[in-house]
Amino acid sequence: MSRLDGKVCVIVGAGQQPGATIGNGRATAIRFAQEGARLVLVDRNVDALDRVLTEVTEVTEVTEVTGTGAAAVPVVVDVTAAEAPGLIMRTALDAFGRLDVLHNNVGVGVGDAPPHRLDEEVFDRIMEVNLKATWRLCKAAIPTMRDQRTGVITNVSSIASIAGNVIAAYRMSKAGVDALTRNLAVTNAKYGLRCNAVLPGLIDTPLGVDAAAAAMGIDRDEYAARRAAQVPLGHQGTAWDVANAALFLASDEAAFINGVCLPVDGGQTARVG
Repeated sequence: MSRLDGKVCVIVGAGQQPGATIGNGRATAIRFAQEGARLVLVDRNVDALDRVLTEVTEVTEVTEVTGTGAAAVPVVVDVTAAEAPGLIMRTALDAFGRLDVLHNNVGVGVGDAPPHRLDEEVFDRIMEVNLKATWRLCKAAIPTMRDQRTGVITNVSSIASIAGNVIAAYRMSKAGVDALTRNLAVTNAKYGLRCNAVLPGLIDTPLGVDAAAAAMGIDRDEYAARRAAQVPLGHQGTAWDVANAALFLASDEAAFINGVCLPVDGGQTARVG
């Protein structure tokens, strides 16, 4: 359908950890490429980024490009680095001359714990990556989008922001992302910008299942089954579910959707209430 035909889309967190399934950022990059987007792919892992770059080049529907002559360009950088936001936005403008979509797939939760056991360094790291880096990326993109009088920002949050469990810092950071999203939506609407968030639930990704199972020392399939049992639909989602939600929000089909935090969770938050 070419729903993103010719749109310049920055996908932050486009790579993924090794695992049995596909990650959210990688799936989003592939879906955007299939729908005609010109991509700036960002990740700190050069090998993971190279893999995704090859995949999106193979499936891209882009027939004409500007600047570099490529349908996708990579940026290898840690999003917490001081230079990261500026580098990412300059790369988009140098390669394609504009910026239509910023997709922030940013998040860590290693070491998280209940508040009374949470280490301060862990808290700071989770907040630095999940919330502060997301805010800095949005801040860097807005001037260009305002000048264009158009643009879309989609932040990947989590249903943990509204239906969390014993973890503390991750939930607080993602609740902050939800609040940031709504604030951006309101303060930039008059400039033609839209900002929404996708809140994944229990998704079968390398980070959500493989890495977590390894950290707990249990079988991957056993852990995946535990997660599936918590979902009203009876199974986990896939990264394609998250990618398709992000695709819709980035497309003109969602032109009147602004300030929404959309759960993609198989009904889990509806069960929690």
